[in-house]
Amino acid sequence: MTDSTFSMPAPHPKERRLIFENISKPGYDTSLETYLRHGGYESLKKALGMKPGEIVDAVKAANLRGRGGAGFPCGMKWSFIKYDDGKPHYLVVNGDESEPGTFKDRYILHHDPHQLIEGVVISAFATNCHLSYIYIRCEFPHAAKIVWKAIQEARAAGFVGKNILGSGFDLDIYVHQGAAAYICGEETGLLESLEGKRAYPRIKPPYFPAVLGLYMQPTIVNNVETLCHVKHILRLGSEEYAKMGTPGDGGTRTLCVSGDVARPGFYELPVGAVTLGELIFDLCGGLRPGRKLKAVIPGGSSAKVLRAGEKFKIKAKGPDGAMTEKEIDMLDVVMDAASLAAVGTMVGSGGVIVMDDTRNMVQVLNNLNQFYAHESCGQCTPCREGSLWMSKITTRILDGGGVEKDPATLKNVADNIAGRTICAFGEACSWPTQSFLTKFPEEFSAASAKLLN
Repeated sequence: MTDSTFSMPAPHPKERRLIFENISKPGYDTSLETYLRHGGYESLKKALGMKPGEIVDAVKAANLRGRGGAGFPCGMKWSFIKYDDGKPHYLVVNGDESEPGTFKDRYILHHDPHQLIEGVVISAFATNCHLSYIYIRCEFPHAAKIVWKAIQEARAAGFVGKNILGSGFDLDIYVHQGAAAYICGEETGLLESLEGKRAYPRIKPPYFPAVLGLYMQPTIVNNVETLCHVKHILRLGSEEYAKMGTPGDGGTRTLCVSGDVARPGFYELPVGAVTLGELIFDLCGGLRPGRKLKAVIPGGSSAKVLRAGEKFKIKAKGPDGAMTEKEIDMLDVVMDAASLAAVGTMVGSGGVIVMDDTRNMVQVLNNLNQFYAHESCGQCTPCREGSLWMSKITTRILDGGGVEKDPATLKNVADNIAGRTICAFGEACSWPTQSFLTKFPEEFSAASAKLLN
């Protein structure tokens, strides 16, 4: 197997592959010739025959939400930029993908780079951008080489550069390799890095990228998978695309399942098509032999953990159409943004981490705390100091030097980080601690009791 040829397993019956459709085909490679043979750049040709505003409206109507974590409506983000304001506009592709448990964008970059390039050109045309940067973390060196080669192929064929396909529209695209820092996944930290500075996230307001972005000019920052969806919206039509998902969240979403399941990997599904239980036990083949489900982190490492057997009360429409309250099991939670938010967590970047009954939750939290302490940019005091102290405390517990009040101290530290930092890293590092302590208090208490004895 090489980076240029790759074939995914056959899709599960519940899957609907758009982004991974071509990658699934035997012998599919990264060349422009192969991409064209599978319908590549046809959506771009269609887009260049449309008015830019029509493309923005199509993306809005399709209910495409960002696939990078925040889930902001893509078309709405684009509409924040005034098309004819006379300023230079930039389109920046967030290919940093540093959320633990998430590994979809790297495979798009490795195995179908022209799909991304086509999405970038369409999006740039819609928002009057003539310069785009694809920001890729330096830990993806092969991805950067593959994407740069694809850009050169596209330029030679007239899909990138001056007067694209005779339309009069110009667009240059460059690959920029970041220094592999988690904070560069935050859009304003990414922009600071792209400008050659330390990746300190900017204060919003006033530094919203659509107003004061790259070089203080209007800028769109979109995730890799998000931009790939744009070509499929034009190919299928907004209505057909929106039908695949749930109201307000159309299309498909790629879930990256890792951990203690029989079949980890990628699963591209219509948004809201499966519950958490169906994902784990149907698509992923369940747990390892003789093991029981203990916990699931549903949206990348920063999402709050769900405990097996947990019950939730949610609001739902009854047979008469009236809203009623019903109780559901954790495994019955639908894998979409609204449903996961209703039970106190998030779909995030789609990184589903499954844990069985062999896992020690204090060890799991310590692993996460060490990661976030290492990745804090250090700009905000609560995050810089708090993430380090959470890591020190959980390490101390595991090393046998903890004290009885450590769980309470951990919670106090986490509570004083969330909501008190410039960017969402504060929440990303504090939510695991808050949720693990809440969902598994007996394991932290037992650890403290063992130390006291």
